Amino acid sequence: MTSLLIDSRFRTLADREYRAIAGLSMGANQTMRIFMNNLDVFSHYGGFSGTSNYPSSEEIDPDTFLGGKFKNAKELNKKIKIFFLSLGSKEPSPFPGSVGAFRNMLDKQGIKYVYYVSEGTAHEWQTWRRSLYQFAQLIFR
Repeated sequence: MTSLLIDSRFRTLADREYRAIAGLSMGANQTMRIFMNNLDVFSHYGGFSGTSNYPSSEEIDPDTFLGGKFKNAKELNKKIKIFFLSLGSKEPSPFPGSVGAFRNMLDKQGIKYVYYVSEGTAHEWQTWRRSLYQFAQLIFR
């Protein structure tokens, strides 16, 4: 993936250092897969109320998860500028479990990330609005 449609239609800084991708709920699952398979295109990721291990809360094996994309922490920490995850404090099952298992894997691997909890919200637009606001503060510096 060398050029993006958005770069051809809008005035952008057409470089991976200035590109982000984000998604909410199942879209967080999909955008994480797109992001991890296109680190030459994107440097910032935002996942709001979802991860690619959804709906599982089982321990994640970084050697096999997403084809081993998370096994080299040193390389990922160099390539990824912002890896942002968020969740509402009142999210229903299975979201806290799957996001928690994913965070445990990141912690064990030593992969840097930012985690935000939207207090008093569930799997809803208020969670995602707050998450987008927090994510935007990090990527538009």
